[in-house]
Amino acid sequence: MAAFAAGVYHPLWKAKWETQWEGAMIELRDKETGRMIGTITEDQLRFLVGELEEESSEDTDYYINKLTLDMLAEHGADQHLLELLRAAMGSREEMEVKYSRV
Repeated sequence: MAAFAAGVYHPLWKAKWETQWEGAMIELRDKETGRMIGTITEDQLRFLVGELEEESSEDTDYYINKLTLDMLAEHGADQHLLELLRAAMGSREEMEVKYSRV
């Protein structure tokens, strides 16, 4: 069973996640242009993963729009994360972002 299936969560997955990627730098990129948006922390990524829809447990990209940014803010998103996403979106109504560990 996938870790993200039907909202199922197990505390050991968090430990595995943290151990596997501890110390890795996470880059956010504009999926359409490939332009780097900035770097985020594990906590910021964990927040995004928890808040946004994934098509699979291996999914690394997310669709966002202005309503998504408002929802993230209401749910307690880190200010730095919101600033990165808002700056990347600019005047667009929507975009896709992807992350990678480097």
